[in-house]
Amino acid sequence: MSGPPTRLLIGLVGPMGCGKSTVGRMLGDLGAMVIDADAVAREMTAPGTPALSQIRARFGDQVFAPDGALDRSALAEIVFSDDGALRDLEAIVHPRVREAIDGRLAAASDSAEDGQPIVAIEAIKLVEGGLAERCHEVWLIECGPSTQRLRLAGRGIAAADLERRLASQGVELVARLEASLAGRVHSRRLSTEGTLDDVRERVEDALADALLRSA
Repeated sequence: MSGPPTRLLIGLVGPMGCGKSTVGRMLGDLGAMVIDADAVAREMTAPGTPALSQIRARFGDQVFAPDGALDRSALAEIVFSDDGALRDLEAIVHPRVREAIDGRLAAASDSAEDGQPIVAIEAIKLVEGGLAERCHEVWLIECGPSTQRLRLAGRGIAAADLERRLASQGVELVARLEASLAGRVHSRRLSTEGTLDDVRERVEDALADALLRSA
């Protein structure tokens, strides 16, 4: 990461459906610059990008729509049931995502007053992708299994697909991430159970404490 250091760089990670994007939006409302790694990945795999030719070579025409755009549902069906396929996809996409995120972090430091913005990176592969070590602290976003399944079902994900996606993450993901970060990066758990007002209060409290720690 180039340029002046940020005052506070927060990583947001946790199981799918547990509210990383909700927490990210709340941090944005509180003045943070939010970088959504999933949105960046979509940009890196948009029509005309170099990654698409590599994805076609690895996965074939079956993961593309008639207009040439990536059929993300078809691709997800493959990679969430095949660990090797998932690793191959990540090898194509993740280096490009990291490079794009590096550029945005450098731009944030260069353009922000005093070179000290608050930045949050939302990424489901924050730890595995090597981004966690760049953060001052990592927030582990979590909720109960029933809440998680209800939220994912509300996105229109079919039951069988939902279970495949959850199985690909493994059980006790937050505990495993917390253990892997121990001694390397400060982490804190943040629950998204309850109302949005409940969650916002937790986010505000966590941000206030994080700012005190970084002072």
